[in-house]
Amino acid sequence: MNHCTGYDSPIGMSRRHFLNSLGMGMGGLALSNALSPEAIAQGILDSPQFAPKAKRVIFLFQSGGPSQVDLFDHKPRLIKEHGKELPDSVRKGQRLTGMSGNQATLPLVGSPFEFKQHGESGTWISDQLPHIAKIADDICVIKSMHTEAINHGPGITMMQTGSQIAGRPSIGSWLSYGLGSDNEDLPSFVVMNTKNKGGQPLVSRLWGSGFLPGKHDGVRFRPDKNAVLYLNRPNGVSASTRRQALDALQALHHKQLAKTSDPALETRIAQYEMAFRMQTSVPEVTDFSNESETTYELYGKDAKTPGTYAANCLMARRLAERGVKFIQLYHQGWDQHGSLVKKLGVQCRETDQASAALVTDLKARGMLDDTLVIWGGEFGRTNYSQGPLGNNFGRDHHPRCFSIWMAGGGIKPGVTHGENDDYGYNVVKDGVHIHDFHATMIHLLGINHEQLTYKYQGRHFRLTDVHGHIVQNILS
Repeated sequence: MNHCTGYDSPIGMSRRHFLNSLGMGMGGLALSNALSPEAIAQGILDSPQFAPKAKRVIFLFQSGGPSQVDLFDHKPRLIKEHGKELPDSVRKGQRLTGMSGNQATLPLVGSPFEFKQHGESGTWISDQLPHIAKIADDICVIKSMHTEAINHGPGITMMQTGSQIAGRPSIGSWLSYGLGSDNEDLPSFVVMNTKNKGGQPLVSRLWGSGFLPGKHDGVRFRPDKNAVLYLNRPNGVSASTRRQALDALQALHHKQLAKTSDPALETRIAQYEMAFRMQTSVPEVTDFSNESETTYELYGKDAKTPGTYAANCLMARRLAERGVKFIQLYHQGWDQHGSLVKKLGVQCRETDQASAALVTDLKARGMLDDTLVIWGGEFGRTNYSQGPLGNNFGRDHHPRCFSIWMAGGGIKPGVTHGENDDYGYNVVKDGVHIHDFHATMIHLLGINHEQLTYKYQGRHFRLTDVHGHIVQNILS
């Protein structure tokens, strides 16, 4: 099997240093090529391995674990058996978290929200998501997602990197490494977090490049005049002055590279060059002044407030238009161990309209066909009540089955994939593991997930580890 890998080199010597030591002069040439705009935008694959359905991905990550049985997975049996004990035949001895594992009783709790079928597809959606209900015929709901991770840290890490163990490259970093960027003036991987949201902490390693070269890190956009930290020029420093300084620094780095085997130095040079170009491109993409009132009405009133989920969704569309390959939004607050009715309602009001608007907007602009939009969290919620059953009930973490939805980019619209049992506890048909989800995403971008690898510490690593099957039934 052919692999796309990192380079091996003689012990203590980089490939460039080795070539230079032979008098071939190839090291300087390689560095010169690496710094050209064309090469900076190019990934290790040069181009997709086969015709892609999607050119870019927007991942609307709902951090904390949205309750599938209150949003997408209608379970009449839970309503019928509300208050009864979770049957042992359903639980099958599966582990629970420490937050509900010591409860004397695990009473089933039906959803307090009303479900209806929507669109010609008849997709079941809760009344908490009226805007997403309107795009039912554009989305594919997967009800059979599952994972081994039962707590947030490992769960989010698994969803974003393909491993519960920290340190692996994130999805966007793999895509940047493999495919590069379609815009030499913007990063190939951009991250945005909804401002002022509490919940499980989000750390930079979730969008980090792990053992891949550092230039494949996600670049976080913040909701202020300094959208990217340390990007703006200091007062009194002109663009020409900055250019001269970078040229001088680059010359010093060239000399250092001729003597040392430090690949991080190459990454640093490329990042300096990208930062210089971003001083023009980032202010342009973050300036919403040319957006129409009709667009703001579509995304909702919060779209005019930087850092809100709605504004980030609108920013995601603008980044997608400009060729950014992977756009990751994080929205915290879905971890409802108590007061679920109230807290879930808040989350839905913050995200429902803008999520649907993004799909609608992309479709109207002719971009949905080649943009893959994903909505989902790291796992789901239990069918039983955490704590006493009552008005303030909550739901614990549940990794055995949960729901996400996908739209555009080669995904079959208006379908529901997978089944779980009547209690919403175990997958019974067409299960989709996170590795399968990743394999399918990579496939839609024109990559064989088994061949996008990187050799690190003697092993060829990949996003899907040694697993993953493409979910053919959801492909258009």
